[in-house]
Amino acid sequence: MKVNQRKRNQSRIRKGDTVIVVSGKEKGNTGRVLSVDWKNERVLVEGLNMVVRHTKPNPRNQQGGIMNMESPIHYSNVMLYNSELKRGVRFRNEKNDAGVSNRVCVKTGEVLGA
Repeated sequence: MKVNQRKRNQSRIRKGDTVIVVSGKEKGNTGRVLSVDWKNERVLVEGLNMVVRHTKPNPRNQQGGIMNMESPIHYSNVMLYNSELKRGVRFRNEKNDAGVSNRVCVKTGEVLGA
């Protein structure tokens, strides 16, 4: 990362959100976010970016062997998924009358990932 580049200090994608991958080998696939690693700017999406992991037997995995598991994706390669439009959408944060901040779809005005 460049020295003069400023990192975003808050994750816009959260655990449990449905996202669509917009670039890379998994482009066009959707999945649910399992975890967000904001320090490394990566998200782990269920069933996407699968890698093969060779593991030794250990107390957690008695048998060991070859396992398929998800690998993190950079947050810039995913967009929040709008099921109504069936595509990735841009969103903005808006506060409602009660003072609660919601993510709102720019195109439809629908509240996303409540």
